Amino acid sequence: MAKWVIDQSHSSVGFEVKHMMVSKVKGQFDSYTADVEAADLTDLTTASISFEFDVASVNTHSEDRDNHLKSADFFDTEKFPTITFKSTSITKDGDDYKVTGDLTIKDVTKPVTFDVEFGGKGTNPWGVEVYGFEAEAKINREEFGLTWNAALETGGVLVGKDIKIKVELEVNPAA
Repeated sequence: MAKWVIDQSHSSVGFEVKHMMVSKVKGQFDSYTADVEAADLTDLTTASISFEFDVASVNTHSEDRDNHLKSADFFDTEKFPTITFKSTSITKDGDDYKVTGDLTIKDVTKPVTFDVEFGGKGTNPWGVEVYGFEAEAKINREEFGLTWNAALETGGVLVGKDIKIKVELEVNPAA
């Protein structure tokens, strides 16, 4: 098994959620680490993948909202500073993959499956092989203890239950 590193300048870990039942708020985690091992990244079924997100690095481009997300109403970063994901199975799905693993948020661990698209393989200007992937999953935030909400006068709620997680990765062989 070879080790691979995430090129963080060409990768992102983001999310989106319905706001006031009419629009979406998008955000990301600016600080994260990943451990990727695979015999061959053109066949992800050989891989082992894990991530750790620094929850305090949440960034929705609104300081007030980010501080609220860090509070006990949501992530409670003082007690639960990280979110983790560890793959448990990877299967081929046509040209793409299903990566299933254990996602832990606020000490709640549940299986989550990401739909993963292989973006391709290339060589960067420095002669290093790079591989691209896009992954997406949907979770119900309330199942992970993220239950804060506010009712709207017009009906509905301020924050939707479903969170779409989007990961875009460029990986290189470890030096």
